[in-house]
Amino acid sequence: MSYIGIDYGAGRTNIDSESGIRFGVISQHTVGQSWYDDSEPDYGAPSCPKCGGAAVEYDSEQHHDFEQMRGCRDYACVACVETFDSDEAFPQEALGYSYDGEGYKLVNCLDSDIMILKSPYYTFAQFCSPCVPGAGNLDSAMPDGVKTYCLGHEWFESTAAPYPVYRVADDQEV
Repeated sequence: MSYIGIDYGAGRTNIDSESGIRFGVISQHTVGQSWYDDSEPDYGAPSCPKCGGAAVEYDSEQHHDFEQMRGCRDYACVACVETFDSDEAFPQEALGYSYDGEGYKLVNCLDSDIMILKSPYYTFAQFCSPCVPGAGNLDSAMPDGVKTYCLGHEWFESTAAPYPVYRVADDQEV
């Protein structure tokens, strides 16, 4: 029997409360190109480039007397009474990346990892604590570990996951 680790989440964090399956964490490098191809950037909510406050979509009737910054009219700042273009309303670098589709809900976490929040598949892994308390570390899969959401075989360049993959729907290995 191998060491499973410590559940620093005490059974309350990084676990799907409906299914009881732990969220999985895996290195982006383990997954490879499919994460980079399929994930979507998140730039957050638009903000004013001048004051940093919340921006609203420009409305020609409501904001017609606002000062036009460089003639652009995508967003407006009520506090500054100015308008600006979308390239000024969002940061140049994404705040994070995510994927939501085909039964998966994935987000990036830490510096170079992917967190699996929902998946049609699971495996068994060591705890990922203390970095992600209560989650399962998919880079340390083990047969007597905790039930952890994982990525299916199609996510890996070799078309084979580095761990056994089971379907959530019927507990069958795929």
